[in-house]
Amino acid sequence: MRWWMKELYRKRMQYGVTLIRDMQFEVVEDTIKNFTRMSTEDFHFLRHLIEPKVKKMDTRFREAITVTERLTITLRFLATGDSYTSLQYLFRVSKQSISRIVPEVCDAISEVLKDWVKIPTSEEDWLEIAQEFQEKWDFPHAIGAMDGKHVMIQAPGNSGTEYYNYKHFFSIVLFALVDAAYCFRYVDIGSQGRLSDGGIFKRTSLYKKLEEKSMKIPQPSILQIPYTLRVPYVILADKAFALNEYTMKPFQGEPERGSLERIFNYRLSRGRRVVENAFGIASSVFRVLRKPMLLSPNKATKVVLAVIHLHNFLRKRSSQKYTPHGSLDTEAETGITPGSWRNEGEHSSLLDLTNVPRRSGNDAKEIRLHLAQHFAINGAIPWQNRY
Repeated sequence: MRWWMKELYRKRMQYGVTLIRDMQFEVVEDTIKNFTRMSTEDFHFLRHLIEPKVKKMDTRFREAITVTERLTITLRFLATGDSYTSLQYLFRVSKQSISRIVPEVCDAISEVLKDWVKIPTSEEDWLEIAQEFQEKWDFPHAIGAMDGKHVMIQAPGNSGTEYYNYKHFFSIVLFALVDAAYCFRYVDIGSQGRLSDGGIFKRTSLYKKLEEKSMKIPQPSILQIPYTLRVPYVILADKAFALNEYTMKPFQGEPERGSLERIFNYRLSRGRRVVENAFGIASSVFRVLRKPMLLSPNKATKVVLAVIHLHNFLRKRSSQKYTPHGSLDTEAETGITPGSWRNEGEHSSLLDLTNVPRRSGNDAKEIRLHLAQHFAINGAIPWQNRY
């Protein structure tokens, strides 16, 4: 005998919806925040935005799953990374329905919040970012920090080794440019895990625009009088990327303590912490990034993109609740105090890209040395001599 609807799901309106309603009217705000990773106010704001895109009509046979339920199911999935099977028992919604709801709501979230992840379009915007890097991290002419991470997924069908990375698991790549306020300014998601760092970066639209010089980045200028060398505005990167006119990376090897190279590497690593913090906080709050996603690459890409948009949304609307004091790296009199997200163990599902050495142009090397001399002579910070 086949059932039109299982008893478990038939009682959804009696039990599943009651759970959501009870949390919304809970006096203690932490209840819904812990469950969905956002405040009641932010939840309702986001629900209102996505409603026209995900709302379904009731039929004569059954009541539609409400927008509130759809959003709650999706946020709980992003917050925990639980399987669809586990979520069906919690919300009394079939696994098949959840498999349709999550990608659909993730798409809606990314669409309505698309302006929250936006690359600057004017010199004034870039200069504002550079000023913030200067004030917060003492690194001049920095317009962002970029990095890439592997996000673990299940082995896609008939894909061979396309998504098999150097750490011997299947993944898609999250490549990002982050500003000094820990917000994502540009992301490229979904490249196969087997690709190298250079291959991934060169496939992005960001790389093409940088090469074409079509991003309205300010012209190079001197750092201070009486300097004469004009320094370009650059993106801070690690050793996996090439050193050039728009990318600044550390000196190779282990420079001698107290040397110009050692001081420069320390200062650059301080500035690059913003991208590490952005990845760390996003995976700390939305733990779907910490578990292998049992999804196809296409659906996993939608999930990661939704997390990125939610990260920026919560950073800008509820930064103190989303990233409370102590969660991010902070500057103290004795150096950098690591954020609490770093104490939560190895992020096995968010691993760095392959470190492939890249050749550097002579002009870029001259700029890097000039910055190193500037840091050693004029840009000193109290604890810098330890490095």
